[in-house]
Amino acid sequence: MPQIIPAIMPKKFSDIEWSVAKVNGMVKVVQLDIMDGKFVKNTSWPYVGDTGEFDRIEKEEQGMPAWESIEYELDLMIMDADKEFEKFIKLGPKRIVFHVEAMPQVKEFLENLDPYYRENIEFGIAINTTTPISTIADTVRLVDFVQCMGIEKIGYQGQLFDERVLDQIRALREHFPGCILSVDGAVNEDTAPRLIAAGADRLVIGSVLWKSDDIEEKIFEFKSL
Repeated sequence: MPQIIPAIMPKKFSDIEWSVAKVNGMVKVVQLDIMDGKFVKNTSWPYVGDTGEFDRIEKEEQGMPAWESIEYELDLMIMDADKEFEKFIKLGPKRIVFHVEAMPQVKEFLENLDPYYRENIEFGIAINTTTPISTIADTVRLVDFVQCMGIEKIGYQGQLFDERVLDQIRALREHFPGCILSVDGAVNEDTAPRLIAAGADRLVIGSVLWKSDDIEEKIFEFKSL
């Protein structure tokens, strides 16, 4: 059974609160898409909207919604995420995803990472369908998982499925058989079985979930694949 991870593209903090309330108790991990408008054209909280909540979390005056029962995975679709790393650590993430196209120095960053973070956070790298897997060959050993993007135009939900991700997953599974593989983008009822058959371990679902009339039933449907 694949792990199902709902993805949120929050424009404001209340978007996180609403979405987490809808899935709390049904999933353990929620992914937050963090976008600065530079690596991708879209932007998300905390780069837009009221940043008051972020400031309060940073000062430990409040926590993330349902932080006792939900683990947060931060998908950092931002340029040079290493420069913002200390900032986002304050959100208390369980996992952090770096995009190799936006952070060419990711290998060096991971090699010099504080052991404390290594012990308490899982780190992953995301790779676009147009990026050869040879690009990350020397970095895979430094991460806990690889996230394959199922769409060509990242940073937006509801995009068309990019068939190239299937060959990418198969190649990663062949060359790095022990690596956990996530897929983010265009994961739906039709593509999910194909992604699992190709070797995906985790499915990150966005628009297909939030547009559903019955979110609980939709999560159960994906878990049953």
